[in-house]
Amino acid sequence: MQPRNMSMSGVVDLAAVKAAGEAKQKAEQARAEAARTGEPVAAPGRLVFDVDEAGFEQDVLQRSTEVPVVVDFWAEWCEPCKQLSPLLERLAADYAGRFVLAKIDVDANQMLFQQFGVQGIPAVFAVIAGQALPLFQGAAPEAQLRQVLDQLIQAAEQRFGIVGAPVEPGAEEAGQEEAPERPAGPYDAALTAAGQALDTGDLGGAIQAYKNVLADDPANPEAKLGLAQAELLQRVQGVDPQAVRKAAADSPGDPAAQIAAADLDLVGGHVEDAFGRLVETVRRTAGDDREAARVRLLELFEVVGAEDPRVVAARTALARVLF
Repeated sequence: MQPRNMSMSGVVDLAAVKAAGEAKQKAEQARAEAARTGEPVAAPGRLVFDVDEAGFEQDVLQRSTEVPVVVDFWAEWCEPCKQLSPLLERLAADYAGRFVLAKIDVDANQMLFQQFGVQGIPAVFAVIAGQALPLFQGAAPEAQLRQVLDQLIQAAEQRFGIVGAPVEPGAEEAGQEEAPERPAGPYDAALTAAGQALDTGDLGGAIQAYKNVLADDPANPEAKLGLAQAELLQRVQGVDPQAVRKAAADSPGDPAAQIAAADLDLVGGHVEDAFGRLVETVRRTAGDDREAARVRLLELFEVVGAEDPRVVAARTALARVLF
């Protein structure tokens, strides 16, 4: 069942929402096909893959806007690497898509080795929303690795709204039998009712219906999209656009005024303006004000869709001001 677009005129950039939903569906289909056919390691659904300089931007930087990417610098002659790399590969399988592991042979990729400022190997970094973060150098016990990975995954989700796509155990194996088609979800009736409530302007009813679905299925993409849309509509319902925009213009340092104006920007289809306004608010604030702006930005990401290039660019900009 495809996400329902809102029928109310002038609401959000609906073309972008539809395109994002279609892109997400294509990505999910590509992941399933890669798992079924055993495609090369750089296929979208792979948990562990080799990376070279030519493929780094697409395989690591772009992918890091959808899932945390752990980067393992290794070499054939490195004895500690022979202990650490298999352990990281096993953990990638255990975490089942909450992060992916990119392996870089330093002998064949000296430029990447230098750009990351690696002092010695094995060296492990993370890339989130296009930003590289050092994790540790040298071999480490499994308990320590799990602790670092848990913190990485939590930071990616809480700070950037980046959550990896779950992968079924064994989906990485090449040559496996074709997976059966997924049956219709158990929430179709509830989602249809929620969409109808949106169409009729019953925003409270739509919000509650979507929350009911998410209580049982927190990752349901249609419910997440619908809830984000309904809550945005509820926030702007009855406001005076001129007053909101005047308040934002008169008080550029007021986070609440900028957040309210960002909602109107998005509703009016000015997606990049909304994102830019909130990224700038995050940059210039601290504490609770910064957190409020960051959370609202993540909520607006949900409205537009994770695959939209404007969301990808805004996530990268957010990472720059946070780190």
